[in-house]
Amino acid sequence: MESSAERAFLEQLAGELVEAEVSLMLLAGQGVPLDDDELRGARRRSVELLAAGGDPRRELDPDGRAVSALAEDLDQPGRKAALAQGIASVRPLVAGLPELTRRLDALAADDALAWRWFACTLLADELVAE
Repeated sequence: MESSAERAFLEQLAGELVEAEVSLMLLAGQGVPLDDDELRGARRRSVELLAAGGDPRRELDPDGRAVSALAEDLDQPGRKAALAQGIASVRPLVAGLPELTRRLDALAADDALAWRWFACTLLADELVAE
């Protein structure tokens, strides 16, 4: 088992519903190459979709319109491959944490779901920055 700040944080998340996937994708997505201008535009469009649908500060849904649109805007095979590598790199951090291992396995098995969760983290980051 790896001893790190990331591991300690993940140990606290085992029972959380959304926070676990978001945290796993934050860690896994660190190596995904994104163009700043492209990301800025895609985030802006997604925030507008959130606002058009009601409260832009509501909890994000990986299957929601705004997150799905952001995921689609940024979708590229190389980026998804980088996210898959990132997911693999997180595996040692969740060793011995059955709930997080199960969730990471589900994300690793479904690249579209993992990509939407990654987009969810990107959109959440934008909302926090505003």
